[in-house]
This record gives sequence, structure tokens and C-alpha cells, in this order.
Amino acid sequence: MTINEHYIARLAENSAVPTLLCGHCDSILSRTRIFRNRDDNRYGNECRVIALCSADDCGAVNCCDSALEKVENPERLFAIAS
Repeated sequence: MTINEHYIARLAENSAVPTLLCGHCDSILSRTRIFRNRDDNRYGNECRVIALCSADDCGAVNCCDSALEKVENPERLFAIAS
């Protein structure tokens, strides 16, 4: 995987708590590694919300925008993480 590759995170189905999965390896994306892609755009993509996969052999950069559109209150993810 090159540094410019990114994947599309997906929302876990039938989960009681909103859970995002890595678009590369399907691991659960930790809320502590989900953040807003501010003005610095350090990952070279236009996503508003980025998640970094913490799985041992993955480390993928995930765009979370489409998955978060399916969550009733996406701000809840950030409240839990803080």
C-alpha cells in the first residue's frame, strides 16, 4: 500500500453501537483513531472524517464520510472518543 492509498470505511451491520470497519481488512476502527480531516488535508484526500486502522498488518487510511451518513448522530462517535 502506498501512502496515497485510502479505503472506504463501512458501517458494521446489526451493531447496537455505531461501529466502523476498515475498508481494507474489516477490522473495527478504534474511536481514538477517528478524526476530522481539517484544513491541513494531510492524507491527500477530500474526506471530512478519516480513520486510521490499528490492525497489526494494515494501517490503512479510511475515509468515513459515506459510513457516517448512515449513522443517526455521527457526532456521537466523537463524543465517545473524547
